Amino acid sequence: MSTKPTTPSVDQEENVLSEESVQQESNKSKSNKRSRDADMTPVSEQGEENDDNVNDSNKKPSFSQITIEDTETEQIRKITIPFNRLAPLKSNWQQIYEPIVTHLKLQIRMNTKTRKVELKSSKTTKEASAIQKGADFVHAFSLGFDVNDAVALLRLDDLYIDSFDVEDVKILKGDNLARAIGRVAGQNGKTKFTIENVTKTRIVLADKRIHILGSYQNIRVAKDAICDLIIGSPPGKVYAKLKTVSSRISERF
Repeated sequence: MSTKPTTPSVDQEENVLSEESVQQESNKSKSNKRSRDADMTPVSEQGEENDDNVNDSNKKPSFSQITIEDTETEQIRKITIPFNRLAPLKSNWQQIYEPIVTHLKLQIRMNTKTRKVELKSSKTTKEASAIQKGADFVHAFSLGFDVNDAVALLRLDDLYIDSFDVEDVKILKGDNLARAIGRVAGQNGKTKFTIENVTKTRIVLADKRIHILGSYQNIRVAKDAICDLIIGSPPGKVYAKLKTVSSRISERF
């Protein structure tokens, strides 16, 4: 007797396919879970990594100090001197070139034809900012500051010069402009000296131009007092305001 091969029915084929698909899906889910477990890191480790990143971002970058030897080219500055400051420049020349040559180790010369003071770095110059400090010192003297006051720019780093015109505060002409400048100066310079002593600054009145030498905060206080005088405030009111502001500044420090 010949036996016919039995062929699986449609339902059996569907069952076999469904079992194979379920097994494949389970294998895929297991492999995906393993990959996720391998990629995942503990929460504590993630927190430590984030803390390290935050600490690295908060750290200040440290740079090596730049010396004049790093710049191969020589630096030169030329400061123009006004006509009215040529005579004081010649009379105070020794007091000007001594701190520049001895302390900053710069070369300096006065060119009377072009009315300029020329500064040049040398091999003995150590600080990279020496040429700029020397230029600021000569520029301060050219504006009208005394040599002893301008030397402070070489010794301290937080001193600046602020310049402005009287007409920048209020447009004045003729006698009104002269009276405004007189209010700033005061009788025999009394008002100007008071502002300088209270704010620890130095003030130069050059016609309509006003120059203030000092720290940033003190310059702001002195400038506010001068602007009040230009607008027309009485000196007594300005003195009272200066007293209160100076006391607040002293309390902060």
